[in-house]
Amino acid sequence: MVFVGMDHGTTGISFGIISDEGKPLDVFKIDREDSKAGKVSAIKELSKKVDLESIKLLAMTYAMGDGINSIQPIAMVKDRGIISIEGAGKVTGGGTSVYSEIEESNILTFLIPGLHKNSPSLDPMFKAAYSHQASPEKVSISYCAYLKTKWKNMIVADISSNSVNILIEDGKIRGAIDACIGAMGIVHGPIDLEMIRNIDENKMTANQAFSTAGAVKIANINTKVAIMKDTLLTRYKKGDSLAKLAIDTMIMTIAMEIMGLIGIANNKIEGIVLTGSIGSMKNPIDFKKELNKYLKNKFPINILSSNSGAYGAAQIAKDISKGKNNILGIDVVTK
Repeated sequence: MVFVGMDHGTTGISFGIISDEGKPLDVFKIDREDSKAGKVSAIKELSKKVDLESIKLLAMTYAMGDGINSIQPIAMVKDRGIISIEGAGKVTGGGTSVYSEIEESNILTFLIPGLHKNSPSLDPMFKAAYSHQASPEKVSISYCAYLKTKWKNMIVADISSNSVNILIEDGKIRGAIDACIGAMGIVHGPIDLEMIRNIDENKMTANQAFSTAGAVKIANINTKVAIMKDTLLTRYKKGDSLAKLAIDTMIMTIAMEIMGLIGIANNKIEGIVLTGSIGSMKNPIDFKKELNKYLKNKFPINILSSNSGAYGAAQIAKDISKGKNNILGIDVVTK
């Protein structure tokens, strides 16, 4: 028997497959645009990797996950577990196609919620401050980090198209800071005063502002989301001054956010976990080294691969199957 996890990311949908003992077996990614266009089927691709009848349980993430508060069977979920698809970054429809395929399959599937103002497990002050804190894959990423490090008090920094930093204390997610209000990612970032004015003057929508407020804003990159990171890194390697400023600025904002979370933690932080396509990067940017210029080696830093969201979801599937009823403070509901 195997367990599968699905990570609904900005540029693609990743699947992680693990054995009954929790050993990683395979991981693959589907392009969102290809999925929407019908060029690729998630179930067919999955069947190439593993016998579908051998999948004991699949745990998946989808969009903001703000319509549910617990990890629950997909059959129980209404409206795909979201309040609205609007205002959540670039919408392609690729993730929706994959959701439909899984929903129509015979695979036992659980949906993981996001972190938001109606999440009963979070610190009331975080919920009061922010209507939305993190999308569901941050839960699976955090679980992967928790299982690997055994740290009960840590910061999990997922750095890729956007940057989300999660505070975990006493083995539970206390709260997080999403990209629209905190640190920059490659694509997404906080909406500042100039952008608010542009929105008020109808020069752009708030979603357009959010989707261009990351490092790409500084480097003046305006291409398809799927190639923004590669474009920025190519310019960085060539010594482009704006690209370097963009990367350096992004790292500074991430350090500010991490230190802010450490500052309000009730417990001593045991370490920091970096993941995501940028957080786990060593070349051309040694992200850990650059971040440590601000953290000054005060905390152990562990790096997870950019597949941590998919594998973390698979680990959640495995542990649900074995009777676990709570994941990092989030209840598992079976009926």
